[in-house]
Amino acid sequence: MRLYCAAVLFAALLSGCASTDWSSDTPTKANARSSKVTRVNLQSQSVSKVYAPSDNLWIRIRDGFQMEPLDSPLEIEQVRWLSARPDYVNRSMTRSSRYLFYIVQEVNARNMPTEIALLPFVESAFVTNAKSSAKAVGLWQFMPATGKDFRLTQNVFRDERRDVLQSTDAALDYLQRLNKQFGSWELALAAYNWGAGNILKAQKRNLAAGLPTDYESLTMPRETRNYVPKLMAYRQIVLDPKAYGIVLPDLENHPYFVAVDVGSDIDVDLVIQLAEIPTEEFHSLNPSFNKPVILSNANQQILLPFAHAEIFQTNLKNYSKPLSSWTAVQVSKTESVDQVSKTLGVDADMLRTINGIPKGMRIKAGSTVLIPKTSRRPGDVSTAMAENASLSLEKPAPPAPNCAKPVKGQKAAKCVVPKSTKSAEKGTSKGNSSSKNAASQHKSASTGLAKSAKNGNSASPSVKGSSNKQ
Repeated sequence: MRLYCAAVLFAALLSGCASTDWSSDTPTKANARSSKVTRVNLQSQSVSKVYAPSDNLWIRIRDGFQMEPLDSPLEIEQVRWLSARPDYVNRSMTRSSRYLFYIVQEVNARNMPTEIALLPFVESAFVTNAKSSAKAVGLWQFMPATGKDFRLTQNVFRDERRDVLQSTDAALDYLQRLNKQFGSWELALAAYNWGAGNILKAQKRNLAAGLPTDYESLTMPRETRNYVPKLMAYRQIVLDPKAYGIVLPDLENHPYFVAVDVGSDIDVDLVIQLAEIPTEEFHSLNPSFNKPVILSNANQQILLPFAHAEIFQTNLKNYSKPLSSWTAVQVSKTESVDQVSKTLGVDADMLRTINGIPKGMRIKAGSTVLIPKTSRRPGDVSTAMAENASLSLEKPAPPAPNCAKPVKGQKAAKCVVPKSTKSAEKGTSKGNSSSKNAASQHKSASTGLAKSAKNGNSASPSVKGSSNKQ
């Protein structure tokens, strides 16, 4: 079989029997890029043979609470804000049902407070493709630089800041590091939002003034000051939803999804077809894929709803056509899209569309572009390209000014710059300016929350402050 299927049944034991203990918190890790979960081979084991008790996951979450309520006016304000918007809370709670079991499992495996599993409610409202104005993305709202620090790949083919497994692993690593550094989960959470460097500076200011350096004593931006109260507000609602007029969705204490290892490049559309799931459901579980093909040489996994993994397994065995219709090549010299398309023998409009290249832009040498597979290029995308592919674009050089040839004995005529060039230069200048402004903005946790609440929800009561998640 061209696609090797190794299902990751989260926290399941290899026995695959009815006595499976879904509360087991013993992590395993095949390699540094794999999730801390036990693997079950779908070729030799059936998903239907593995069962889980239908215990309520909310009870398990409550049992793992370790943090003390703040009982502060800010926490009360956040609880009131959420309880006044039951529809908003219900939508985000329903979205969380895909991911919470896995996150709770990972949190338990690290002996962390289960309040941490609720943090994506604050960061992204459990919208996997949430993006802040400062370019923080995913459930855990990783900034590009922080993502690189935690080895989350960001390239042409995927952005692991949006990957459910990889980003969760990285976020928990980060929070554990911060907790070890600052000695409290409240300070660790504040540092996650504002940046460890800023917390250290605030502590130094307090030390110089003879003041305590605990969480409550530090001066912080309003957004960071509201950050922990927001999390504790969700804690209060999970602890006693009826008291706030909230109905939590039923969440069973077993995996929502199964992870399947990719053994050969395979098209996204084909996975959706073989798994017999809606397109929206696939992308909710697999938001990190940037292209219509999933690469085997990138150590990627496909997340499928628990009940559909076996359907995918059966349909894949009976599928005899090619699994992938795409490959990738590296451009050897800087050229226009039309020039590159002629060299590669592909349609220029298709090349622009599939690679997200705006009209008028040139592809710089060394860039990787996705193109259809042909008999000349039949193989899977190489490991080096799958891990390091980048796409760099540039505007073409402006045409030379129209300078009239000077007549002997007369002053040289002024050069006339074509209007189109002036307009282009003006647009470029504006683009650079807005780009710099966006880059200078700090990441706002409430931004992610507000964006995820796009379906007619009110904004959070806290004013957006400057946040600098490092």
